[in-house]
Amino acid sequence: MSIKLSNETIGKINAPGLSKPTVDYLKLPVKVLQFGTGVLLRGLTDHVIDKANRNGVFNGRITVVKSTSTGSTDAFADQDNLYTLQMKGIENKQLTEETVINTAISKVLSAVDEWDLILKEAENPEVKIVISNTTEVGLQLKKESIDQQPPASFPAKLLAVLHHRYKTFNGSNESGLVIIPTELLPNNATILKSIITQLIAFNKLNSDFEKWVNESNYFCNSLVDRIVTGKPSAEEQQLFEKNSGYHDDLLIVSEPYLLWAIEGDEHVKSILSFEQTDPGVIVIPDIEVHRELKLRLLNGTHTLSCALALNRGFDLVNSATNDAGFSEFLQDLMAEIRLVIALKVDSQLAEQFSERVLDRFSNPFIQHQWVAIAQQYTTKIITRVLPLLNEHYRLYTHVPQNIANGFAAYVMLVSKVVKDNGEFYLVYKNERHVLKDDKIGAFVEKWAESPAADIACAILGSSEVWGEDLSQLPGFASAVQNYLNNMLDNIS
Repeated sequence: MSIKLSNETIGKINAPGLSKPTVDYLKLPVKVLQFGTGVLLRGLTDHVIDKANRNGVFNGRITVVKSTSTGSTDAFADQDNLYTLQMKGIENKQLTEETVINTAISKVLSAVDEWDLILKEAENPEVKIVISNTTEVGLQLKKESIDQQPPASFPAKLLAVLHHRYKTFNGSNESGLVIIPTELLPNNATILKSIITQLIAFNKLNSDFEKWVNESNYFCNSLVDRIVTGKPSAEEQQLFEKNSGYHDDLLIVSEPYLLWAIEGDEHVKSILSFEQTDPGVIVIPDIEVHRELKLRLLNGTHTLSCALALNRGFDLVNSATNDAGFSEFLQDLMAEIRLVIALKVDSQLAEQFSERVLDRFSNPFIQHQWVAIAQQYTTKIITRVLPLLNEHYRLYTHVPQNIANGFAAYVMLVSKVVKDNGEFYLVYKNERHVLKDDKIGAFVEKWAESPAADIACAILGSSEVWGEDLSQLPGFASAVQNYLNNMLDNIS
């Protein structure tokens, strides 16, 4: 019978290939207040802190705030806040797997039931860092009193913590915090600080406190990237338990790759000493380069290759990448994208990033479905690809052939979309899949009313959707139509 993971049983666990703590983690002080219990934080930021602790660098643990009323903290309490992280995938074209018992979390407190204890954490002089991931919805202004028990929104909760800390330490400069939101929004810390400023005014807090917030605290924009699939299936859980000899209700799985880019100066860097122990953690004054790499070479490649993969019958990302022809397209596409972003990004850094993208796409442990990636397809093209396309034509006169091929595959995919009772469905392998795409309806109508020989021009010319007439880009509509004709010929 398997034993349950806890402080008491951790010494009895001797699973092959398992990395256990190398320090007396129970003696480490709390240095981080974290808003959010989600798998991304546990699989990325908490892993980074745990790794640093193992290397004797950061030497601090985390108090986690559970903000929502749904669910409970029982699973954490039952396991003394320990959990297992399995990192499985491809690195440098080699299969890799690592399993770690994470000891970074000291306690998990419920904002609903233990708000007084959360404010008590603000009195700890060892606490230097606030991390959050409350989803994009969490970074919104809700005008409310911070005297509520607790305030409803994350920004108001944070302001209450900051105000309590300010009063505790009489506004000393040393009591300021490094605040790192990881919500997936550009300039997330800038947004959060703006909301905090508005809430200070709404709550009529004094100017000395506002000055302390602005001058003693550091709001750091950040960018995170790691696929954390979360709790494994029942079959995978049973297999893990059989191989490891212990039970873990908080077991999560991630890919090996991680990126945590944080905007900060040398002072911020000194506080975030965990940066030293993982090359995926980067503290620099401007993270825009890393945002551009992710948005164009990862997200843009995903978008431009999705329809092509579906048209060729690939269900999963890794199955498509294992196909030699498709893999060649990915490499050619990323080379084309690198030409466009060359003025913004160092070429060697861009090539290294491209290699990592291919590794990530090839991961056999992540069952990433192309049908899921196709959701909000049109909007993804507008945000991820159109800036690339326009920049290409600003720099060059020739047609970007791989981008044109990706557009043609998208146009082809639209022909497989049907509308029924107000819902759009993608017909894939004779099955209907709900397709959430706020803008695709106009193009479904274009397919119904336009001959196939003119469909590329009709769709590309829809400035009401794209915000511009893409058919006017020299040679682009013709190239898209030619690729589309080849696709149509192959199914006829």
